[in-house]
Amino acid sequence: MKVIKNYLYNVGYQVLAIIVPLITSAYVSRVLRPEGVGANSFTNSIIQYFILFANMGIGYYGNRQIAYVRENKDQMSKTFWEIQIVKTIMTLYAFVAFEIFMIFYTRQPEYMWAQSLNLIAIAFDISWFYEGIEDFKVTVLKNSLVKVLSMIAIFIFIKGPNDVTLYIVVLALSTLIGNLTLWPNIKRDLDKVKIRSLNPWQHFIPMGELFIPQIATQVYVQLNKTMLGVMVNETASGYYQYSDNLVKLILALVTATGTVMLPHVANAVTHGNMHKVNKMLYKSFNFVSAVSYPMMFGLAAISLTLASKYYGPGYGPVGPAMMIESIVILMIAWSNVLGVQYLLPTHHQREFTFSVTVGAIVNIILNIPMIKVWGLYGAMWATVISEIAVMIYQLWAVRKLLSYKALFASSWKYFVSSFIMFCLVFWMNQTMKDSWLMMGLEIFVGILIYIILIWMLRAPIIEQATDLIKKKLINKE
Repeated sequence: MKVIKNYLYNVGYQVLAIIVPLITSAYVSRVLRPEGVGANSFTNSIIQYFILFANMGIGYYGNRQIAYVRENKDQMSKTFWEIQIVKTIMTLYAFVAFEIFMIFYTRQPEYMWAQSLNLIAIAFDISWFYEGIEDFKVTVLKNSLVKVLSMIAIFIFIKGPNDVTLYIVVLALSTLIGNLTLWPNIKRDLDKVKIRSLNPWQHFIPMGELFIPQIATQVYVQLNKTMLGVMVNETASGYYQYSDNLVKLILALVTATGTVMLPHVANAVTHGNMHKVNKMLYKSFNFVSAVSYPMMFGLAAISLTLASKYYGPGYGPVGPAMMIESIVILMIAWSNVLGVQYLLPTHHQREFTFSVTVGAIVNIILNIPMIKVWGLYGAMWATVISEIAVMIYQLWAVRKLLSYKALFASSWKYFVSSFIMFCLVFWMNQTMKDSWLMMGLEIFVGILIYIILIWMLRAPIIEQATDLIKKKLINKE
């Protein structure tokens, strides 16, 4: 039950972290126009490289290390401060590097300095600690309040196309304040430690091992927007960002299992219970398959009308881009289970690192020719093929550790149910009246059809859901 609660908490926050920009983006897209949206997307993609350097792989590493030692409060306290010291130093180095970069970079300096607030904010991010001790309630509740306040601020202060800088500042400050709200709880959760007893540099090399996959991941997360801004224009970068926002909202519901399961699996590995680890992995893979198949096909079915309706006039290219990108929902869902939930906590960092490196290399090789020929849609296809490459390598990496039969036993049921649902919903979307009410009906019909079909095919997710409901009812009694 704890894993389920943490999953729901994490899903709630991940969705809110994306849904707030989505709610505001319908307003911002019209106020700042495609040019302003593109400027924010392009400059943010640049600052993310410095943030990546400051983070130094700490997200996954810190989460995992805290999970390993959380039953020893003294050791956990030392581990926290050692990791945090490294993170603070790396953030200072990253900011110095950014200042040097700004001496030579003269394009939109006002936007870039506003974006640098995001770099400062990263130094105070200790969400990895609370993920490691599986206390997701703290991060969710406090950050949720800040996200809502930032949404209100956007509606109050952002009034026209000249407010791009202010918009960037509001978003960055919300991140900084959200991170600061986690610190008051540290006194309660950690013991005092002597500075002389700390050895922060012992974590540097292991962090570096996880830094490499984060660099690789960032390449095909941010490089697409950067290259579109350089090779096409900043507006194309904005189109990519807005497509990515909607896809990432869907993905948050799936990949939240990775953040929740990583410390849980790591703790089981510490106790040498590999049977439990594999059992959890198979259940998790079945769950994300059951959820990601319909989300992928469902988003693709309504994407052509959703984008222009949601973002307004001038954002038509976002629809086809989103339809292409929807494929990554399933690919990232599977690689999240195999990579984050299995390879990382079971000490197969090398395989995890190589998998995302493969994706980055594929992305770099494909980006230049595909963007040059097809522009925005070329970048989308490069992203999709990159994620497929990551997933295929991870499947190869676990070939002797896991059973493919156990992983994919019910996958065909979710595929068939989702594809039938897609055909009907896409037909409705293209032939019936284009309105929000009709789109709501399309989503409802899609969900209903999918549930009926997986029930008819006796998919295991139905049995798992039924067992969970029965357990809840028994506990209440």
